[in-house]
Amino acid sequence: MYLKKINLKNKTALVTGAGKGIGRACAIALAEAGADLIIVSRTQKDLNNVFKIIKKLKSKCSTFTCDVTNYSQIKNIISKQKKIDILVNNAGTNIPEHFVKIQKKNLEYLVKINTMATFHIAQLCALKMLETKNRKKIGGSIINMSSQMGHVGGPNRSVYNMTKFGLEGLTKGMAIDLAKNNIRVNTICPTFVDTPMTKRFFKNKSFKKEVLNKIPLGRIAEVSDVATAAAFLASNASSMITGTSILVDGGWTAI
Repeated sequence: MYLKKINLKNKTALVTGAGKGIGRACAIALAEAGADLIIVSRTQKDLNNVFKIIKKLKSKCSTFTCDVTNYSQIKNIISKQKKIDILVNNAGTNIPEHFVKIQKKNLEYLVKINTMATFHIAQLCALKMLETKNRKKIGGSIINMSSQMGHVGGPNRSVYNMTKFGLEGLTKGMAIDLAKNNIRVNTICPTFVDTPMTKRFFKNKSFKKEVLNKIPLGRIAEVSDVATAAAFLASNASSMITGTSILVDGGWTAI
């Protein structure tokens, strides 16, 4: 047989920003593939809704409310886990501003959540993965949620560009350092995805038209497009893939 299956049975996955949008979809998709879940979000109500769905899929699920920029909080959560095999490092945000109008507080917040928190969570999860004695045999997967804006520039997104280009570099460095332990590290780089966060951007009809004109496939991505890529990278179906990106961008970066 040559077709490797996406099978995550006996795997435990931690997903940040799991209450809504892409993170929610990734958590559910991993459960559909058989993984047990540790889901993190700032809002317990959102976590409860995801928890119910995952339990119906017969997977175990633990929920934790946490601001991922609070290092001591996230460290406490990760240190208490018995094991982690998969990380979907998804929590992040954007505050669109023209370069000359960027506010210092917004710059610092985006770097804090998109770069610092992402780094700390990846490091803490890698350390937890390495506690498993047979890690090299069973492998591990860290998936950093990047963006097409980690590969190309965009108007009013220079800080977001900076954080996501940095995440691409971090991912490559991590992949090299962790390869000897068979822990693979990759990014997923979506285009604009239909989520609660992007809905407010698309209220501007001219902006939506501009976005669609840049996507050769002519549509906004669905959360399922990203979640399927995450399940693939989390599984042994991608066992020879590390230090790279899966661009779920409808062709945006091909132009």
